[in-house]
Amino acid sequence: MSASPTLRRIWFELLFAIQFLTRVPVHSPPYEADALSRAVKFFPFVGLLIGASAAFLHSLLMPHLPRLVAALLVLAYLVYITGCLHEDGLADAADGFGGGWDRGQALLIMRDSRIGSYGTVALTLSLLARLLLISSLSLVHVAQYLVAAHVLCRWTTLPLSFYLPPAHAQSNDQIDGQGARIAQLTTRSTLILGTLFSFAVVVSVLRSRALAPISVAIGVTLFSALYYKRRISGVTGDCFGATNQLTEIAVYLCGVWTV
Repeated sequence: MSASPTLRRIWFELLFAIQFLTRVPVHSPPYEADALSRAVKFFPFVGLLIGASAAFLHSLLMPHLPRLVAALLVLAYLVYITGCLHEDGLADAADGFGGGWDRGQALLIMRDSRIGSYGTVALTLSLLARLLLISSLSLVHVAQYLVAAHVLCRWTTLPLSFYLPPAHAQSNDQIDGQGARIAQLTTRSTLILGTLFSFAVVVSVLRSRALAPISVAIGVTLFSALYYKRRISGVTGDCFGATNQLTEIAVYLCGVWTV
């Protein structure tokens, strides 16, 4: 009987992670202030679902379409299913870091809902890079790298939110919404279990090819964290999205590089 509330809580956390990261219609769990920070543990699992569904779509399209067209439709699906969540973060981060001369200005620009020249260029390059890299992957490995990329790119939120504080909380600015809800609130057990799960999935799908994507994901996360710490003394929700996008691209690049 005592396990029932625990299982219900875990189920609600999973639903919240799916609801936050995707446009998939799910039953809305009861609202709790710390729901997002607890749901972070399921981000890599949601990445697995997204990557697996993209791989399945690619397998359906490839017998009928040129590789570039199939890759374009898969990319369109990925953008739609995630509601441009990470693309928005990348664009805002690029505008903030590219146009902001100091910490306060960078944070102010990130708050602006309008997209600037830096954000436009970053978003264009991200979409173009993913399109070309997915279409350039070996056909026998496309599914594996789609899964690995989407697990690892969502894993990056765990170490970033474990080690970095919310950037806005250190100033008189209004507390940043999503960033402040998970920054430095991820528990050590969540980080460890999420890391073990993510790396296990990548190893299981890529086997001997797993070392490069895992190493690259760690490297992108580390350098991102150091950059965010130096520029804005913490992390925002846009920073999570930017690192997510960079890691996805880096994993695809590993797949193309090693062919």
